[in-house]
Amino acid sequence: MDVLEALKTRITCRAFLDKPVPEATLRAVLEGAKWAPSGGNLQPWHVYALTGAKLAEFLALIAEKQKTTPFGEGSEYPIYPKDLKDPYKARRFKCGEDMYASIGVAREDKTGRLMQFARNFRAFDAPVMLFFAIDRQMGIDQWADLGMFVQSVMLMAREHGLHTAAQEAWAIWPKTIAQFTGMPDELMLFCGMGLGYMDETAPINKLRTDRAPLEEWVTFSGF
Repeated sequence: MDVLEALKTRITCRAFLDKPVPEATLRAVLEGAKWAPSGGNLQPWHVYALTGAKLAEFLALIAEKQKTTPFGEGSEYPIYPKDLKDPYKARRFKCGEDMYASIGVAREDKTGRLMQFARNFRAFDAPVMLFFAIDRQMGIDQWADLGMFVQSVMLMAREHGLHTAAQEAWAIWPKTIAQFTGMPDELMLFCGMGLGYMDETAPINKLRTDRAPLEEWVTFSGF
């Protein structure tokens, strides 16, 4: 698989098969992703991986907490900017509408939408859950480096026939995740990621989000 194919076939997988990912495969994914660039070669990423009984225990804990705290503990950073403007606001809105349309959930169906949102916290049934964190000492540049590493994990997953679902939704459970994984106080949770084999028959996995043409976001000079 070449890089372009990996980029084009990488989607947010929202329905996984009940098929375990071998530890050797996950290690190969992370071994490849570690070559992601970082300023000064700081490599500011930290990863916590859960699978099997440990993942089931964690998801059961989250499900229990959701009964009394359905909106989590609150993220330590703003997942989206306040008063998001266009064209970003419009892109986000269309992405959401297209996703719910793919599973036949109407805009007025609040129950259906909440049920789909709740699937975030079952990791969309992924057999592996990754949590990405960064040292609190780090600044905006290192957060960018972490993003490049996360992208590298997703592309390496495609090379190994796997799919992923990067989930900033998990940022609302920082305390529980830190306690469960043993994450030290000096680290801040960024996001989670479900990883596994995609259910090709699931309608929601047919969704392909739009990309704006180059003319909207590139300024060419001297060519």
